[in-house]
Amino acid sequence: MILSPKRTKYRKYHRGNMRGKAVKGNEISFGNYALQAVEPSWITARQIEAARRTITRYTKRGASLWIRIFPDKPVTARAAESRMGSGKGAVDYWVAVIKPGTILFEISSVSEDIARNAMKLAAYKLPIKTKFITRNNIQ
Repeated sequence: MILSPKRTKYRKYHRGNMRGKAVKGNEISFGNYALQAVEPSWITARQIEAARRTITRYTKRGASLWIRIFPDKPVTARAAESRMGSGKGAVDYWVAVIKPGTILFEISSVSEDIARNAMKLAAYKLPIKTKFITRNNIQ
């Protein structure tokens, strides 16, 4: 099941920019361990789902998992071999805008060893550099 909003204020958005560090969503709120973004990027709904599957499979569904990001920005794409002009393309996929410091996933109810390995496998599915953090040693 790929994440996307039920409704948005506008159908299509501008690309925007990803300047600065994350001000909100940058602290562990729910779990004991987390995966934190180190660089800015767009993360697609498919990438989030792939990472989620990896974590749940590695922990054998024994962990509590919180996904702290949601893809609420539509990205448009032109139809293949279409001529220039004739407006903006149709919505192709959804992305979450990630700034450095954003917490992506949180996990609890498992040992640090299992959590670290699960997050490492999930990080391979994401297009950005990330780091594993714990509740007690937040940098």
